[in-house]
Amino acid sequence: MIARPLAVSLRILVTLAVVAIALLGARALWLRYDVAPWTRDGRIRADVAEVSADVNALVLEVRVVDNQIVAKGDVLLVLDRSRYDLAVRQADAAIAAAEASLAQGIRENRRNDALGDLVTREQREQGAARVAELRAALAGAHAARDTAALNAERTVLRSPVNGVATNVEVQPGDYASVGRHVLAIVNSDTFRVDGYFEETKVALIRAGDDAVIRIMGVGRDLEGTVESIAAGIEDRERGASRNGLANINPTFSWVRLAQRIPVRVRLKQVPADIRLIAGRTATVSVRTPPGRLREGAQ
Repeated sequence: MIARPLAVSLRILVTLAVVAIALLGARALWLRYDVAPWTRDGRIRADVAEVSADVNALVLEVRVVDNQIVAKGDVLLVLDRSRYDLAVRQADAAIAAAEASLAQGIRENRRNDALGDLVTREQREQGAARVAELRAALAGAHAARDTAALNAERTVLRSPVNGVATNVEVQPGDYASVGRHVLAIVNSDTFRVDGYFEETKVALIRAGDDAVIRIMGVGRDLEGTVESIAAGIEDRERGASRNGLANINPTFSWVRLAQRIPVRVRLKQVPADIRLIAGRTATVSVRTPPGRLREGAQ
């Protein structure tokens, strides 16, 4: 008689325990997927240095191929420097002529000073002014020579950063113009992850939080640290109108979707066998302290 009520009570306790565990599990899943800051909308990013010629010249050598790893200072292109070497020689000749003129002017000025009252004061002032002009002309000749030497030096294009050469389409015989893009270098020192989080979850993210990054197609997780949160995003609903007032499109939808806010994540140690490619998709999860997570659930 006693065993039957005990069995019923035990079944009730087991049922309550299962329900409690299910509720705790459901709450944990809700916190994980609905409250905790994570997003599948992540991208690997890197700065790209666009390499352009600083002088006009024919391309003589291309010392890099597409997707080649380069170090800062490596030679990428060699341009024809013949005209610029001639400009340096011409500048040297101009310096020699300016120095000779200055020396002559100094001698004449000293001679006028030595003659004393035999030379008018106006002539002595003119001689001093001429020496000053000749000194300025010599300084200008030196500056022109430095410019010519700099132009000759700029006929060798070097990599400004460590990274990977990309979009290398220039060939020997092409003409490089000032400011015209010839190739690009993906800066390997600036790889990072930009996670685009729903604005409802940004309040739970702080700079310095640890993050877990899963790159699509890579079986291992990477570790990272939240660096910063974007201070603004573009309002695509707002545009200019003819009368200068804001042009707002009326919204009639019943469901208002949360916008995405970019969060920059700095990668920690990346294994050598994982190749980072700018633009790849990643899932980003920010490790939020339990206390902060509970506050966000309220």
